[in-house]
Amino acid sequence: MSQLVIIRHGQSQWNLENRFTGWVDVPLSAQGIEEAKAAGEKLKAYHFDEAYTSDLQRAQHTLQYILEGIEQTSIPVTRNLALNERMYGDLQGLDKADTAAKYGAEQVHIWRRSYDIAPPGGESLKDTADRVIPYLEAEILPKLRAGKNIIIAAHGNSLRALVMYLEGMTPEQILAFEIPTATPRVYELDADLNVQSARFL
Repeated sequence: MSQLVIIRHGQSQWNLENRFTGWVDVPLSAQGIEEAKAAGEKLKAYHFDEAYTSDLQRAQHTLQYILEGIEQTSIPVTRNLALNERMYGDLQGLDKADTAAKYGAEQVHIWRRSYDIAPPGGESLKDTADRVIPYLEAEILPKLRAGKNIIIAAHGNSLRALVMYLEGMTPEQILAFEIPTATPRVYELDADLNVQSARFL
């Protein structure tokens, strides 16, 4: 048996400002820092062998606050852009309400919540999954199969790709699946990496 914990970063400054973020490297907000610290409190009873995070500071700092909170800062941490948020292309930095006013709320909803339609210059959720899943299979699953406990701090859409894979969800199911900021989701996996349980803390 192994444990996998996934966690979306705490609120970022652009989450607070209601802007499309994607690959723009914005920091956590003051609330996001507190959310990350609170996640550490929830994970006090857990032991991890390794940690993974994206190439973006909001996920890296969330992980850092968690590891400090659970006094496990000495474990190996791997950062990789494969775990980055979905790239929003031309929408990055734009206010979401202003974008809806410019392009129409229905078009923005399609860009945000369809599986395989990308915003201009950006990625769809399918594109995001196409980079996340090979990385998961090559780098993380072998360690889980070996019985290691892993924590991954990343982003709403890169984590949706992981959840879809692990839980066997359809594209329609994963699009409706919400991943709150800084809320750990714990997986208990058997030796064949079948999910025995999955829950938010």
